[in-house]
Amino acid sequence: MTERPEGPPAQPQPQDQPSASPNWPPPAQPAPEAQPQPTPTPAAQPQASAQAQAHAPAHGAPSAYPYPGPQSRAGYGPPGTSAPAQAYPYGQPPGGYPPLGAPPATGAGGRAVLWGLVGAAVASAAWAGGVFLLGRGDAEADLRGYRAESDLCSSVDYSSFKNEYPEEDTSPVDHSLEHEALDQSYCSISLKTSSASSFSDAYFSVQVDLHKKTDPGPEFTALWSEYDQRYDDYEVEEIFGFGDEAYLVTEDTTSGDDSSGSRAATLAVRDGWMTYEMRWSAYGSTYDDVTMPEVDDVVEWLKTDTNATLDNLRESNGI
Repeated sequence: MTERPEGPPAQPQPQDQPSASPNWPPPAQPAPEAQPQPTPTPAAQPQASAQAQAHAPAHGAPSAYPYPGPQSRAGYGPPGTSAPAQAYPYGQPPGGYPPLGAPPATGAGGRAVLWGLVGAAVASAAWAGGVFLLGRGDAEADLRGYRAESDLCSSVDYSSFKNEYPEEDTSPVDHSLEHEALDQSYCSISLKTSSASSFSDAYFSVQVDLHKKTDPGPEFTALWSEYDQRYDDYEVEEIFGFGDEAYLVTEDTTSGDDSSGSRAATLAVRDGWMTYEMRWSAYGSTYDDVTMPEVDDVVEWLKTDTNATLDNLRESNGI
């Protein structure tokens, strides 16, 4: 019976591999081309590794085993190497954002964003062009030759009222305002039936506004055409022959022989960007001996004196 030498039992070599590797390839000769090796089973790996260490030369020649052995101490296996570090292992820098200067996306989403931006820019340019072409806010004021006055009462014609109120008001009240956007004149005259009257028997006023920046048309129409929404006693009538539009607002709270209550009438006119109001109002009670004129009579007086006053305002020198 033949005795086996000391040492680990001989292990079968992987298929198509020599039983031992030379210490190193001869100088100036390339290393033999590695052949694909079958993957050993987990149970065979420790035995193959032990055999590779037992037969490894002192100078670290490559082992016949296809996987490098553990580098637990110097002199076993080839020098330790590590896989080259991959920059941004997940395909983009930390934080999940593309690097600065990256080209825009070219997919469907990128094209949608691009066209959205282009559309917004075109719409903005179109809006700006429309404002430029329309001249928004730059329209010239259409004042029709009217002028505001600092002493409007001197230009107010109220001669139609003087038969009813013959007493002259020696101290009428004037107010005026001059501004780049609006010129305004106001006049208030106290009407008296006689010099014996201690107080006014009726109140009369005129106001003229010259709108120099904005067209007052829409607001004028809204205010005067719906004036009767304020109180049930007001009546509104649109009349013609005065400027671009005119409204007559009247009120009469008296009834029958009872003279207590109030009567009022206002003629409002818009001519271009000029607005005008002439007002009359009177109040009575059972303690007064004064008889108020009828509202219909006052309306005719307002129409006559409005035409005369508007003519005077076209001929005035202004503020």
